Amino acid sequence: MTASATSAASGATPAVPDLRPAADGIVNLLPEIGDDRLGDPTPCPAYAVREILAHIHGLATAFRDAGRKDLGPTTGTSPDAELPVLPDDWRTAIPRRLDELVQAWREPDAWEGMTQAGGVTLPGAVAGRVALNELVIHGWDLARATGLAYAPDEASMAVSREMLTPAGDDELRESIFGPVVPVPDSAPMLDRIVGLSGRRPDWTPADAR
Repeated sequence: MTASATSAASGATPAVPDLRPAADGIVNLLPEIGDDRLGDPTPCPAYAVREILAHIHGLATAFRDAGRKDLGPTTGTSPDAELPVLPDDWRTAIPRRLDELVQAWREPDAWEGMTQAGGVTLPGAVAGRVALNELVIHGWDLARATGLAYAPDEASMAVSREMLTPAGDDELRESIFGPVVPVPDSAPMLDRIVGLSGRRPDWTPADAR
């Protein structure tokens, strides 16, 4: 999967996206999630809210280290290796880790050369966009599961759309994201992105029962 490095002035995806708005979109949800919601279902069938939160913490760690080129167990382990475990101090740990992620990808060197995340070696320019897309999509998962408002910024959604739009090896794409769920072109951008990720934009917790 590739991402074009076109100028922001042209209206296309910026050459170096900023992960801050997408990270803040998740951080803003956390105070509204009570402990009694941690077992609630999410659009990811294998994950309850606690596992989505744990996954966000884990991906922030992995992509932080990928941006720093600090390769090791955090970048070399597949996220599917085991069910993620939510740390007890998640209300402070997740914002802290997301801030570290943002700062790592504000360094120009993060976008250069090769790195590793989830056990996959890939260009830094791709890894940063993958990280941003993960934040956008899992922020939606979390908000949808808990009934909270969620409105990612346009620049972040543009990166997600570019990352998720099928191109070339659709079989490989579907092994990562799942089959595209058709969504009308007239639908809001977020709904179209969610459909591209293999999720139903109209999903509700009742669908898991």
